[in-house]
Amino acid sequence: MAGILAWFWNERFWLPHNVTWADLQSTEEAAFPQAEDLYLAFPLAFCIFMIRLLFERFIAKPCALGLKVQANGPQKAQPNAILEKVFTAITKHPDEKRLEGLSKQLDWDVRSIQRWFRQRRNQEKPSTLTKFCESMWRFTFYLYIFTYGVRFLKKTPWLWNTRQCWNGYPYQPLMPDLHYYYIVELSFYWSLMFSQFIDIKRKDFGIMFTHHIVTVTLITFSYVTNLTRVGTLTLCLHDAADVVLEAAKMANYCKCQKLSDLLFLTFAIVFIVSRLGIYPLWILNATLFELYEALGNFPALWVFNVLLVILQILHCFWSYLIIKAAYKAISKGKVAKDDRSDIESSSDEEETVPRSKTPHSTITTNGTGSSNGTNGYLTGGTCSEEY
Repeated sequence: MAGILAWFWNERFWLPHNVTWADLQSTEEAAFPQAEDLYLAFPLAFCIFMIRLLFERFIAKPCALGLKVQANGPQKAQPNAILEKVFTAITKHPDEKRLEGLSKQLDWDVRSIQRWFRQRRNQEKPSTLTKFCESMWRFTFYLYIFTYGVRFLKKTPWLWNTRQCWNGYPYQPLMPDLHYYYIVELSFYWSLMFSQFIDIKRKDFGIMFTHHIVTVTLITFSYVTNLTRVGTLTLCLHDAADVVLEAAKMANYCKCQKLSDLLFLTFAIVFIVSRLGIYPLWILNATLFELYEALGNFPALWVFNVLLVILQILHCFWSYLIIKAAYKAISKGKVAKDDRSDIESSSDEEETVPRSKTPHSTITTNGTGSSNGTNGYLTGGTCSEEY
């Protein structure tokens, strides 16, 4: 294992020329980032997850009930052994041929069977109360860590001049505030990576998981190699839009439509300006050009830049979705549907009693009889992140 670690952390790969790991060893005069510090992220990630559970139960839930957020989940489908067997063992989305066969077997019209499958899929989805509590937790954390980051960075010289990120490298002492900022952010993203498997499932699960992996990798490698100054800029920039996004979702769950629309449009502006404007002109310019000019070329430089460019590609994808949703909201004067909806909805959702099959009903239910989507915005999940 020691040989594998020595091979992996080859200083000729990770560090610029004329810089060694010995240069990054802490001394009595100054402390520098150490790889061992990152082990703190795992127990802290568990603590953050436990704090989240307590927060959602004892703070977010009472707030949601006080705001009259709907506590009940989606309407449950009436028990039916035959349809339940098809749903669990064969398919959750029966095709037209199977629908017609079930219609003859049960003497139900096709539309009623479609409605049953839609309700059965929906009843496994989380309630609005659950989604509100998750958003309130993320809003609280993002607001705290973004505020902390701004307060820390406004006192640093590299916020105003990114060339200061490389000035004096590698002899850039690790400040306690920077160490705390890095470890808390890393712990939070580790907790997101694991909780994503038990959280509300989104349609962009794979994309968000990729985002979390890239983020954790960047935080880890930039800390070990003491490229933390540009890392703090990247972290703070990404947290800005997430605060507004979670606020918009909470307003949506509370049915404060005008406030939700306003917050979503604000989020769209902040996201696009920060991710498509400031990020490439500020962060990518610093790592692609200024870092090369200051420290020269070394292999890890391209690893960092490839990961940062992957983030930019995700930003472009999410920006496209956000712009499309904002255009719908403005042009139609109402909330756009969320293509990543948690609940399928239909104008006839309230009807639960299946109608007997008649020639008229068979003719009128050749279509799907439903429309996908719920209240919500088509958002990137930063991002979340994410209705």
